[in-house]
Amino acid sequence: MTTSPLDGAATTRSGRTTGGRACGCPEFRMSRRRLLGTAMATGGALAGAQMFGDAFRQVAYGGEPGGNVVVVLSLRGGSDGLSLVVPRNVDSARDHDHLTGYRSTIVVPQGALLDLGAERRFGLHPALDPLLPMWQAGSFGAVHAVGLPAPNRSHFDAMEEVEDADPGSRLRVGWINRVIGFDGANAPEEAVALGTSLLPTSMVGPSSALGVNQVGDLQIAGVGTSGEARRQSLSQMWRASGTPLARGVKVAVDSTTKLARLAENVDDDVHGDLYPDGPLRGALANTAALIREDVGTKMIAIDYGDWDMHEGLGSVDGGWMTDHLGHFAASLKVFFDDLGSHAGRVTVVTISEFGRRVEENGSGGVDHGYGNAMLLLGAGVAGGAVRGDWPGLAPGDLVDGDLAMRQDFRDVLWEVLDSRLPGVQRDAIFPGFRPTALGTMRA
Repeated sequence: MTTSPLDGAATTRSGRTTGGRACGCPEFRMSRRRLLGTAMATGGALAGAQMFGDAFRQVAYGGEPGGNVVVVLSLRGGSDGLSLVVPRNVDSARDHDHLTGYRSTIVVPQGALLDLGAERRFGLHPALDPLLPMWQAGSFGAVHAVGLPAPNRSHFDAMEEVEDADPGSRLRVGWINRVIGFDGANAPEEAVALGTSLLPTSMVGPSSALGVNQVGDLQIAGVGTSGEARRQSLSQMWRASGTPLARGVKVAVDSTTKLARLAENVDDDVHGDLYPDGPLRGALANTAALIREDVGTKMIAIDYGDWDMHEGLGSVDGGWMTDHLGHFAASLKVFFDDLGSHAGRVTVVTISEFGRRVEENGSGGVDHGYGNAMLLLGAGVAGGAVRGDWPGLAPGDLVDGDLAMRQDFRDVLWEVLDSRLPGVQRDAIFPGFRPTALGTMRA
């Protein structure tokens, strides 16, 4: 269990949530009391926290229309990078033989791996086949052996470290929050969460927060989607006041004014019928609609959980991993198609709190591990390759039975920000960090 620092509500973050189980985050309907809570948020940025079935999305506003958008897709629960991006036997390196010895019942057979062309060292899980054309086109790539500077096999603690991305700091401010408020222009005095309290640490901090269920709810309670006169009245009422309450009201009015057209036309703008059924359907369909609306969104965080596969991981013929990856791949394929002409502005990067053990356990799953894989898709990605130093899977190469870490996860995020949001001061986002060049993004 974890508690949001914004409202004190407890919510589950690491348990399995798919398959029709309740997520523990009931939908929230805005009330007058909650609207007044919204008004306590100040500054020029707005972060929207939304639940879509079992997928959770956060949005940071504050950029310019037509700008780039970075989508951070968190594979919560600790994804198994050795099932996503699988080492092959290449020349004298017998890494797939080693992997087969460690996990004989769940390993992806070398003959079943997706052929990555010039990238001979690795193959992709066959469930990722819908995304193979992006790999071949050079807009999909990966980084392996990624992780925290030191092993941390606690879901909560590891994800806190990943999303703070500021080791040793006592300030609970997430790295995405630092991105949207680094210049001070968008930093409010107080952060308020409405709707769901399940806020990833990456979004926690001084920027304002507003929670809604879907883009159709991006409106002020009692004003509605066609309430321009009411919004003008609210603006006029609070125009002369400089209090935090007044600044918060102005944020709410300005933001809902920008999003009024989208909220009013949600049935036409959200193409949910295009997406496969599953946790990502609503989150990605609404995200694509928001990006197409082009209101200055620059950071979006989506949680896709249920990767804690301690048992029954399955095989390429079916099972938990194959089903989960299949939904992931099919959904992202539709997402990039759904973006249309806006796809050239959008980059998706995946992240997880840790990888899994190299050796399977007695329940046909894998326990908490260390090194993992990150995937990058979309605009600006130098794809068609698995980047980074690879430590190998021979017994002497492992760290306490885990894949060793060779790339800090901040190396990847640093390059993504440098390429897609070049105005961001990266050494302020990742204080004290000195990156290693990986070449994940095109120059």
